[in-house]
Amino acid sequence: MHWLTTRFDIDLTQPRVMGIVNVTPDSFSDGGRHAGTAQALAHCEQLLNDGAHILDIGGESTRPGAQAVPLEEELARVLPVLEAALRLGCPVSVDTQKSEVMRAALALGADIVNDINALQTPGALDVVAGHGRCGVCLMHMRGTPASMQARPAYDDVIEEVGEFLRWRGQVLEARGVASGRIVFDPGIGFGKSPEHNVALLRRQRELLTLGRPLLVGWSRKSTLGVITGRGVADRQSASVAAALAAVQHGARIVRVHDVAQTVDALKLWSVAGLPG
Repeated sequence: MHWLTTRFDIDLTQPRVMGIVNVTPDSFSDGGRHAGTAQALAHCEQLLNDGAHILDIGGESTRPGAQAVPLEEELARVLPVLEAALRLGCPVSVDTQKSEVMRAALALGADIVNDINALQTPGALDVVAGHGRCGVCLMHMRGTPASMQARPAYDDVIEEVGEFLRWRGQVLEARGVASGRIVFDPGIGFGKSPEHNVALLRRQRELLTLGRPLLVGWSRKSTLGVITGRGVADRQSASVAAALAAVQHGARIVRVHDVAQTVDALKLWSVAGLPG
């Protein structure tokens, strides 16, 4: 099993760790720490030293209640970091909903488009379909970051998330995007209550019937705070445990802040021969 991207065919026979690089002043977990280009690039290098397999660079916070960032501001945040990160010898993803940011990132050579809106923004599908090679992650989200946590409701969260992801995958394939370029993300915390998120974890294997690798992001999410009673700065252990649980239930990529700890845990997981 591989994920086909611009420069790399990423081997997913072993779980891969995607390190989060927030080039934003207002991320829920590390806002402002890596907002400058130099700080963000140093963070990229540290994540790779810690064992990250993929870097995911984003310039717009998608925390609950977040407002959209103007296009020019997002471009100014992301492109200098992306350009430098592309010289580090690893797959690099751009985390954006905007077709203009996607186009600019791919023109620089970005490997992956990671879109919380599953390429539904006008022009986004055209950019990815027209590229012919980049990888893409399609995520499920109900509503927008500004509104998504206003009483989310589902009859069956697994069924509805699965139906949405299947539909978006079919839309891309109809536009000529090879299935090997596509991975799915169930969108933990995006328009979902803690109960919905836990149900997605428990029943995650049902999403494997969609036929695409799963990328899952539990890192420091508020549901972990509900479960443990800990603030965002103290959720490292729960984040690592959630990443391991996601891998046990079939995730092939985990998107995390705490790369070194997750990589170490996965090494032990592999040596122990535990299912995943």
